[in-house]
Amino acid sequence: MTYEIRQSRANDLPLLADIERAAGALFANADIGEIDVDDVAELRFVESVARAAGVFVATQNDKPVGFILAAPLDMHLHIYELSVHPDHGRQGLGRRLVERVCEAAAARGFKAVTLSTFIDVPWNGPFYAACGFRVLDPAEWTPALYLAHYREEEMGLPLERRCFMRRDL
Repeated sequence: MTYEIRQSRANDLPLLADIERAAGALFANADIGEIDVDDVAELRFVESVARAAGVFVATQNDKPVGFILAAPLDMHLHIYELSVHPDHGRQGLGRRLVERVCEAAAARGFKAVTLSTFIDVPWNGPFYAACGFRVLDPAEWTPALYLAHYREEEMGLPLERRCFMRRDL
């Protein structure tokens, strides 16, 4: 199958929720508690990230099958979401999307890319480590990362299994 990674277009954005739901269903077997697969990123948030030029899509025949959302947070570019539809998984699309965001971050003068993830879910922490990210010690957290941590707590995520990661550029 042939895939392309490109900047999103306005007509791509409403399609991303279905990809996020399908990818979120994979967490049902990850033993991390209740994940509401219908709790997807609000379109207004996705549009705001797109205005910051931080939405890239993986497409097949110009139809999105995966996406990544990244926008400035503190002094870094922060990955808010990476989702690939399971029907298109294991094709290297997640890695290609991460690399595209890192290239965009470097081109815009950012020194690092950050994210928050599950440390032990194979397609989360170990995947990002293989992409060159390292776990941040809490002493390295910025004020915005602390706010993100508190938000994850409000959402009921199991904080003992969460971490922030960073890739220096």
